Amino acid sequence: MPGRRDLITSPTSLRRGRCLGSVDILVLAGGLRTRIRPALGDTPKVLAPIGGRPFLSYLLRWLASFGARRVVLALGYGAAAVQECLRGFCEPDLSVTVVVEPRPLGTAGAVRFARARLHTDPVLVMNGDSFVDADLCAFLAFHHAAEAGGTVLCATVDHPGRYGRIATDSNARIREFVEKDAAFAGRAMVNAGVYLIPPALLDTIGAMPGPSLERDVFERLPAGSLAAFGGQFDFVDIGSPQTVATAANVLAPLFGLATAAETEGAG
Repeated sequence: MPGRRDLITSPTSLRRGRCLGSVDILVLAGGLRTRIRPALGDTPKVLAPIGGRPFLSYLLRWLASFGARRVVLALGYGAAAVQECLRGFCEPDLSVTVVVEPRPLGTAGAVRFARARLHTDPVLVMNGDSFVDADLCAFLAFHHAAEAGGTVLCATVDHPGRYGRIATDSNARIREFVEKDAAFAGRAMVNAGVYLIPPALLDTIGAMPGPSLERDVFERLPAGSLAAFGGQFDFVDIGSPQTVATAANVLAPLFGLATAAETEGAG
């Protein structure tokens, strides 16, 4: 696992706005990493080494670049390793606190478990195993203008077969979450795993059963309840050994780091 001093660099060279200063952020990082075990062994997925740094470092640096001040990490498997890694955290304006699930709760369960720590309107909730290089200030402005029950950040990808697709109406409201279809060909908009959730929707999540935020909550809401903020963003999902192996090709250039191929070429 990368050393603690590699967690995040300071000061960050990314400065995109200060819009998240008054927004609580919940990072869902308690998954069991079943599909990714061959690539990571006992390493928690959020600490997957990407370009010599834990994946968490990219997420925190990205959030800090938008002025984020308070992050809650919802942990499960490997919580002790993540907490040890956080001891090297050195972004002075960003506070990171941890909640540890007593057992695997799923994404919806993790939101319920952390609910008492979330106080702002809206709350930014994001998966801890994906990254999308979107303008979070534009995302937040869109959410306020849409006046929907919540807003989903979506990315248009070339090969959406391994994801569920998002179908919207003419007002950018989500009318359907389409199931995964490996045979689907062509570009499509997919759920990028980042959400702006007002208190009312947090309460709805708390009242609804089921472990999955997407399947057990979002897909059961009336059509049009949620808005979709979409774009052609760089998107990384480290849910499989293949995507872990290629993630640095996307992340390293965005964060001013050399890719493995560039490092080998320089040698």
